[in-house]
Amino acid sequence: MYFPYFRGRMYELLALRDLATSGLISLSIIPVVEPIKLTSTFDGLLGAFNASDCKLSIIYNPEVGDLSDEPNTFDLLNDKLIEYRNIVPSVLMNESSDAAVDALIEKSVKKSDVLAILNNRDFVENYNELFDELPPQYTLAPDERHIRRSVKQGKILFEDKFNKQEKNADYKNNEDEFFSDDHLFFKDEGYDGFGDYSVIGNEYSDGGFAPRAVAIHIVYLDDTDALRVRHFVSDSNFDISDVAGKFHEAAVKLREWYMDGQQRQLTEALQTLLNHAEDGTYPGLPTIKKLSVMHHMELIGSFLDRRAGE
Repeated sequence: MYFPYFRGRMYELLALRDLATSGLISLSIIPVVEPIKLTSTFDGLLGAFNASDCKLSIIYNPEVGDLSDEPNTFDLLNDKLIEYRNIVPSVLMNESSDAAVDALIEKSVKKSDVLAILNNRDFVENYNELFDELPPQYTLAPDERHIRRSVKQGKILFEDKFNKQEKNADYKNNEDEFFSDDHLFFKDEGYDGFGDYSVIGNEYSDGGFAPRAVAIHIVYLDDTDALRVRHFVSDSNFDISDVAGKFHEAAVKLREWYMDGQQRQLTEALQTLLNHAEDGTYPGLPTIKKLSVMHHMELIGSFLDRRAGE
């Protein structure tokens, strides 16, 4: 199983919604969403997954965004999510974990139905006490001995695989790099699944700005089926003018790479990016990010489905 983690920004929610609506998300994938605010886009995501056979995990005690400062977050989420059948409730192990679990129990949710995120060793003792008698269904945890040995079942290898740079232009210094091979070896290493932050990374920022460079991040399978990520970066990176032109520079590089023997990487999202390169159209920066996320989810889902059928 694959557990990609998202922070609930609009383009991430739209990526997941479109995958579910189009039937392009594998049953081997359970996205984990940390909601930052309650919006119509969030409602659309819930509806799309409810209409599908796919599961979606929602965190009840978010640490970032508007909901992290909302005193009634548990009630707001409980009222919104109780009607959806495909929701896996999630809890971040932090100062609010006990209250979040209590709020779920009040809605007749069992601890064994919960997904926990244990990525801070300071909360290992809290995790052990909270789930002493009834372990959670899944626990996302990094490959750290002190944390790993506390998770008795449903252990998910969870780490940030994206080497995020300060500026988009910096990706030109390392245009092709290793991403992950967890999808190949997680079972051999005693895990029930794996997770990451896709091509976004763990760092959270709710703001945006006009970039000097445009970068398209494409995850792909190499000859050994390990995952690598290739960064296609614009060249005219001297100022913030003509973002559409910068995108076209990056997209042309993407198309040349694809045509040079990378046809096995094709997904619906990648095809859309290739069409923009061919037609000279510019979809906007949020859509570029959305399509990169969608491609990653499609590629991993197809790989896991093929592996399961072997």
